[in-house]
Amino acid sequence: MKQRSHFCSFSSNSPLKATTSMASSSSCSSVHNRAAPPKALLCFCFALCYILLCLCSVSSVSGQSFACGESGNASSFPFCDKSLAADARVADLVQRLTLQEKITFLVNSAGSVSRLGIPKYEWWSEALHGVSYVGPGTRFSSVVPGATSFPQPILTAASFNNSLFEAIGRVVSTEARAMYNVGLAGLTYWSPNINIFRDPRWGRGQETPGEDPLLTSNYGSGYVRGLQQTDSEDKSRLKVAACCKHYTAYDLDNWKGVDRYTFNAVVTKQDMDDTFQPPFKSCVLDGNVASVMCSYNKVNGTPTCADPDLLSGVIRGEWNLNGYIVTDCDSIDVYYKNQHYTKTPEEAAAKGILAGVDLDCGSFLGKYTEGAVKGGLVTEAAIDKAITNNFGTLMRLGFFDGDPSKQPYGNLGPKDVCTAANQELARETARQGIVLLKNTPGSLPLSPTAIKSLAVIGPNGNVTKTMIGNYEGNPCKYTTPLQGLTAIVPTTFVAGCPDVACGTAKVDDATKLAAAADATVVIVGENQSIETESHDRTDLYLPGQQTLLITEVAKASKGPLILVIMSGGGFDITFAKNNDKITSILWVGYPGEAGGAAIADVIFGFYNPSGRLPMTWYPQAYVDKVPMTNMNMRADPASGYPGRTYRFYTGDTVYAFGDGISYSTFNHRLVRAPNQVSIPLEEDHVCYSSSCQSLDVDEERCQNLAFDIHLGVKNMGKMSGSHTVLLYSSPPSVHNAPKKHLLGFEKVFLSSQGEALVKFNVDVCKHLSVVDELGNRKVALGDHVLHVGDLKQTLSVRI
Repeated sequence: MKQRSHFCSFSSNSPLKATTSMASSSSCSSVHNRAAPPKALLCFCFALCYILLCLCSVSSVSGQSFACGESGNASSFPFCDKSLAADARVADLVQRLTLQEKITFLVNSAGSVSRLGIPKYEWWSEALHGVSYVGPGTRFSSVVPGATSFPQPILTAASFNNSLFEAIGRVVSTEARAMYNVGLAGLTYWSPNINIFRDPRWGRGQETPGEDPLLTSNYGSGYVRGLQQTDSEDKSRLKVAACCKHYTAYDLDNWKGVDRYTFNAVVTKQDMDDTFQPPFKSCVLDGNVASVMCSYNKVNGTPTCADPDLLSGVIRGEWNLNGYIVTDCDSIDVYYKNQHYTKTPEEAAAKGILAGVDLDCGSFLGKYTEGAVKGGLVTEAAIDKAITNNFGTLMRLGFFDGDPSKQPYGNLGPKDVCTAANQELARETARQGIVLLKNTPGSLPLSPTAIKSLAVIGPNGNVTKTMIGNYEGNPCKYTTPLQGLTAIVPTTFVAGCPDVACGTAKVDDATKLAAAADATVVIVGENQSIETESHDRTDLYLPGQQTLLITEVAKASKGPLILVIMSGGGFDITFAKNNDKITSILWVGYPGEAGGAAIADVIFGFYNPSGRLPMTWYPQAYVDKVPMTNMNMRADPASGYPGRTYRFYTGDTVYAFGDGISYSTFNHRLVRAPNQVSIPLEEDHVCYSSSCQSLDVDEERCQNLAFDIHLGVKNMGKMSGSHTVLLYSSPPSVHNAPKKHLLGFEKVFLSSQGEALVKFNVDVCKHLSVVDELGNRKVALGDHVLHVGDLKQTLSVRI
């Protein structure tokens, strides 16, 4: 009977208002605080409440409340009629609501309207790398105690496998729907994070696909398609609704007293359009994402959640988002209180709605929107527009189609969560992402028969929760690194540090172990106490005395020493790279619930590593020179500023973007590629009479300007394995273009001595264009150098 209090007060347009005015207080219990009404009237009130409960209360099956149930009269409303067009259903629903009711649908903890049979709905759920318990929309219980926990996106991206990105999304959405059906989860998931990993110190880099716009775009749109796409003929239907965040130029949390709540990201138009915006554009246009989340920071002086150009102008106007725009949590409150962007909270509420915000993660719009309307700062029509976008998304999810068990995916339940296949995909994802950075001949892979004793050392050697990073959920189960290795050979273990901060390394115990073992695996790195949301790093060194521990163990080890680094960001590990006693180095990201098994698979050669770094590993000197607050991507020789990411950085690296080796050697040969491409122009075009460095990307001009590149790839080694093929272009030196940029990537599996043909389709205007200083996309004329590994081909682009 929890719903009873909802029937003791009625909105101003309720026909029952006059009859029930004596019971119009906020709760039924308040009746006891006044003079007792006549007995007949009291009986009438209780009878009326009972009738309304039967007719109008929301329906519930297996703990999941839903709208438009068959019982009661709610299903007779046009917005419940599945034969009508979605926009007509939404319009019918919106016109039935009072202003006060409309406002309750502007916030993540959306209100219920019992007279229409609409239950409460919680919009905030997360699924960064599996169904998460972060956010009030999702929880675990004895019914579903855990869900498949994949690696953090930074490691998944290192697989450079487009089909894998989508496959993970499909598994996550299936488990989300299964949990929704039993009342444990929502339908709207605020994932993925597609910000560019611009600075190596950023605590949230682990959540992203790395520093490259194309890789980030492919990951984002692929994961979104996996989450959202259904088997329905109606392509507007959603399995769950994804959200691409945090829009835009957001990549600083808390660095040396500068925090995300007040940071003003000063970004050039050129950097905005060739680095920060492409992943979001792809997410909307290629992924058809149902939502975009605006960020806390300001961009060039304006809070993103109050910027009509960025929201209404670009997301909805240029990209035509089919869905809703949501704030990062309390962003409107932040730009009112922290950034002092408006004088009153009502003005702040109006600014957000008028800019294009549809949903507030928080309570700010719930508190101040009515005052903004009464003060003439925003119209009710603007609120109608916002909630229309919100309801439109719920319509596409089937929220207003009645009993979920009778809808597509209604048969999913606890049996479909943590299946053996899903858990194996988590392990396979970690295997594909793990990057082998160094390997001395005779080191890896270790022989499971020759190794009789293995020393496992390091603060991350036997961790569980560290492996799943942040925005996590309860995993199906854990396999720690120690457990994974022990399943193959006998091991001895010592942490070597009291914790990952490693204030004091316990060197003696560790060196004794290494001196006695046939081989040693040292597992170090970070966890969420060092890099995470609201916590950026200040240097690129391994924490505390980890370097000392590694160096001393390397001196003492009698066999191969394999250094395993578990982290989101990179490190200056020049000492290990140059130390001959450290025979192999693996970066394993935060490898998810099956991380320990995947690490063991790679170390013992059951899997041939094929991961590549999705971000640059810089030396410490880089961060000594470059403040996080400098958003410029391009180098400035005059000031000594070295630039950012592999596309623009001019300095030395510890390891470069795309680095990663295998237990095999792969050869490339060019099978097919043009030497020249001619761009057709009208006869009187100015470039025929004067020299032009570039041409505007024009839709008509760009038609049929694509070509194929065919590469032969051969596995020259004795071990079968996957190979990551990265195709780059170095454009002509115009418009301060990137030194090189990624055009495409493919993952190919080859048996020993096996060959395959890898094909790339290159669109001249899409792939070979650059962004000029004013933010306009141009095709650079001149010689473009295409390269894969050591193989290079010059392509002349002419008029």
